[in-house]
Amino acid sequence: MTFTLYNAPQSTCSQRVRFVLNAKGLPFEEIKLDLLAGDQLKPEYLALNPNGVVPTLDHDGAIVIDSSVIIEYLDEVAPDRERFTPQDPVKRAHMRALMRFIDEMPAAAVRVPTFNLAFLPRFAAMSEGEFLAFAESKPLRKEFMLAMGRTGFPQKEMDAALQRLRRTYERMDAELEKSGGPWLLGREVSLADIALMPAIVRMADLDQATAWQDLPAFRPTYYPGSLLTERFPHLAARNQATGTSPGFGPHRVGTSIPLE
Repeated sequence: MTFTLYNAPQSTCSQRVRFVLNAKGLPFEEIKLDLLAGDQLKPEYLALNPNGVVPTLDHDGAIVIDSSVIIEYLDEVAPDRERFTPQDPVKRAHMRALMRFIDEMPAAAVRVPTFNLAFLPRFAAMSEGEFLAFAESKPLRKEFMLAMGRTGFPQKEMDAALQRLRRTYERMDAELEKSGGPWLLGREVSLADIALMPAIVRMADLDQATAWQDLPAFRPTYYPGSLLTERFPHLAARNQATGTSPGFGPHRVGTSIPLE
């Protein structure tokens, strides 16, 4: 099997797919896109993924898009390696329900603080016309970009996003208590855990980063350059000043947003 992954190092959705590929030991060619430069909006990429977002997987010429779909697909086409989908149909249905919740809640909510804290200086430096053209060119994120604007999301939107993250963590705590842990469905890592992982790493709120680091696929997934603090010096400086960046290995993961 030949896999080519079109993705971006700092993309949380890309990180899900890289983790599964690495955990299964599946060799893949990685084509890294610069999202701020608009690589995902070029005609040749839109021909693969009309949503204009990452990631996109090319498996022997078959194109699969959407990170949740891709990780399920990989578990189906390469089940003999590491398996993240329960055999029991009831557990499998529960996993998929959790994945839908994760896509709806934390995966969406984490974009607001991410854009406000990391990406905003890039957009603020644009003229109004440049920003509007950039926003209008996004097939899937146009309204999101226009709502943010060049001045960022207002505090009300930040508070709402953090509240959604807070409710997510409460829900996940309840799931862990119900399953007995250490993972959402119990003793084995599932696709639901992998879907949630990038939001936890991004926000560094539940102190779960160390648990993920123990898994062999973690380090090659979060290779140097995968974290926002490595791409955006102002974010690293802010976190260092506030002391809110717990370290791991050669990287530092954290957020300056209080969630309590």
